[in-house]
Amino acid sequence: MISPAFAQSAASSPEASLMSFLPLILIFVVFYFMAIRPQMKRQKEHKAMVENLQKGDEVIVSGGFLGKISKCGDTYLTVEMANLQEKPVEMLVQRASVTAVLPRNTIKESK
Repeated sequence: MISPAFAQSAASSPEASLMSFLPLILIFVVFYFMAIRPQMKRQKEHKAMVENLQKGDEVIVSGGFLGKISKCGDTYLTVEMANLQEKPVEMLVQRASVTAVLPRNTIKESK
């Protein structure tokens, strides 16, 4: 059978069970402040940037393309990539695919 000494040690107090969960709680708190919270902040900033896009903004699209917004829609943007023989090369992209807005006159036209 079970020895009396072993049976006594199996009965734990509420304080001991709380202390056993303390490292797990501490790891979750550190994970929240190091990973979850900064990611939520980045998502919030990106959403605000995407909502404030307007015609004439120079942007970088997620594929690495640079261009100037020529038309704005609710979910899509038309981005002018280049002018070839006085005809604009335009690409239709989703608003969410814009990764950054550049300062005005950043993109230089090559002739």
